[in-house]
Amino acid sequence: MVERIEKDLGRFKNIVKGKIRQNLKKYMSTGEMIGRKGKDLVSIPMPQIDIPHFRFDEKKNGGVGQGDGEVGDPVNGDPDGEGKGQAGENEGQHSREVELTIDELAEIMAQELELPNIKPKGKENLATERTKYSGISNIGPNSLRHFKRTYKEALKRQISTGVYNSKNPIIVPIKNDTRYRTWKEVVKPETNAVVIFMMDVSGSMEDEQKEVVRIETFWIDTWLRSHYKELKTRYVVHDTVAKEVDRETFFSLKESGGTIISSAYKFCSNLINQQYNPDEWNIYPFHFSDGDNWSDKDNNECMNILKNEILPHVNMFCYGQVESRYGSGKFIKELEKNFKDEENMILSEIENKEAIMQSIKTFLGKGK
Repeated sequence: MVERIEKDLGRFKNIVKGKIRQNLKKYMSTGEMIGRKGKDLVSIPMPQIDIPHFRFDEKKNGGVGQGDGEVGDPVNGDPDGEGKGQAGENEGQHSREVELTIDELAEIMAQELELPNIKPKGKENLATERTKYSGISNIGPNSLRHFKRTYKEALKRQISTGVYNSKNPIIVPIKNDTRYRTWKEVVKPETNAVVIFMMDVSGSMEDEQKEVVRIETFWIDTWLRSHYKELKTRYVVHDTVAKEVDRETFFSLKESGGTIISSAYKFCSNLINQQYNPDEWNIYPFHFSDGDNWSDKDNNECMNILKNEILPHVNMFCYGQVESRYGSGKFIKELEKNFKDEENMILSEIENKEAIMQSIKTFLGKGK
């Protein structure tokens, strides 16, 4: 019985994942999921999926519709109130929140976008000692009691002794049924990674363009975290001057004024030199802009910084150009002209939210 329940639960999870994969482009083009992100879980609204649930015996338990009252009495509110609007004939749309781990979400994205696994730079000389739960024992402290295995042992005992009653399935574990988790210390190679998100917040970048960046960086961050459990994330904004901000400010800052892109690249280069030794870190800078820069002189300055100070030290440098009605869009052409043969320079033009999915595949499809 227990195995059958677990099998049904596994089947249901596969159905949910299939539905998410089927509608992945819709999820990627909206910010709906981003506000539902916790530390390790993401809640996704899934329409038209009925989740199995227990139903109480209506003869033995109270609940809605039980107790005193006559048919037709209002549950609450004004008893003389009238409903607003006309009656409809169509079925309503119902949805439930389905929780997935960040790793499960990354796996679905990888399958749909056909993303290769990232191959980190070799850092096997860095190692950490971690606790790994590796087995089950019949002795141990209560803090490590394994409830599921204890329940299974109690169920097997009751079935084998003929005590189990399928019509009244009450399972009461005894001391001999109790099982505990056991552990061992393991040494694991550690890979360090940092992602540096840079965004143009000058006057030509409107809220719509910033929302595109917000959504895309969420999915990039999700994918990288599935490969690097200790991923560091830094946020840099710039107009004519670059500065580091926290995540909330990065997505909400409203600025105006001109654009000097080299200010962001200088900041990024200094950050790498001072805090992230390329021999010990996997480094991923991402820059998002509408492609409008102050002058050709600054374009040349950007090319020099990228060529001599950034590209030699990073896994890949990704530039995403968000289409704007005010931006000139010329900067990506400068990058194409100067770095067309550089394998770790990856460029993407993001016309609107619908283009986010393809942009992510362009950035992450090389597995660097």
